[in-house]
Amino acid sequence: MKVKPKTLLLASILSVATVMGTGYWYVFIAGAPQFDAPQPEKNTGLTFQVETFASQAMRGDREYGVVLPPGYDRHTEMRYPVIVLLHGGHGTARDYEDKATLTSVLHDLYQQKKLPPAIVITPDGNDQRGTSPFWDPDYFDGPNGKVATLIGSDLVQEIKSRYRTLNQPQFWAIGGLSSGGWGAFNIGLRHLNQFHILFSHTGYFMSKSGAENSPERFVREIPMDTRKQLRVYLDAGASDEKFLEATEQFHQTLDRLGIANEFHVYPGGHGIAGKNTGWNYWHKHLANSLSFTGKQFAIALKQRSQKTHK
Repeated sequence: MKVKPKTLLLASILSVATVMGTGYWYVFIAGAPQFDAPQPEKNTGLTFQVETFASQAMRGDREYGVVLPPGYDRHTEMRYPVIVLLHGGHGTARDYEDKATLTSVLHDLYQQKKLPPAIVITPDGNDQRGTSPFWDPDYFDGPNGKVATLIGSDLVQEIKSRYRTLNQPQFWAIGGLSSGGWGAFNIGLRHLNQFHILFSHTGYFMSKSGAENSPERFVREIPMDTRKQLRVYLDAGASDEKFLEATEQFHQTLDRLGIANEFHVYPGGHGIAGKNTGWNYWHKHLANSLSFTGKQFAIALKQRSQKTHK
């Protein structure tokens, strides 16, 4: 399903810069609106904290952020779905909280009953080179470290052993923004025994490292029975020409393969140089992808309840 805004932005080009990690161009638009900036911090009752664990794949300690659902400590018999959020280039485990007010978004979705209580994880997805504005993280196992194994295996086992999770793949989602969107599909589609819900904000689906790390190519190898179990959300900014083109092409590929997906085009995108409007976009539309994820969790929880009571 494809949804486009009634009016696309018309503005003059201010400057163009190359993003080294992807080969895509960011188009910075002068005079474009700022959209909805993240609101000041409010008392959500939710806590974001950073934890550390030992990763065999990366041969050392790694960080991840975690937001536990309301009542987690009181309802000790309950188990919860899991959402993994991957940052983009020059990112950290704290990005979603510090720049997209994650706990505020989650609070609103819980209040609106658009997302069942869930465990939300924001890993440090950087490879051994560290974080830099000059490259994107290598969200695959390569010369700069085994990041795919870190997230798809080591992190999954850490979360399962440390928190009360529902372990079936219909209760696990992975998504990200920009290069994190690519990473979510590059890792999630290789760990379908763990993730059945995937989403991308202004991402891309081809990698310079080759077809083996290009979801646009290897998604076609997924068996038909598995395709039917996948649920995908995609969005792209109207001013992000290359990201929009890549996302629309991937949406069409998923349609041809019979993989259930939603594709939305929204005003804006990565943003205006120096004004951080990319995070305004990602803050606003994080609620869309998490609402989509919430619908899938709700369906899976209902089916689980029906089986339990038979």
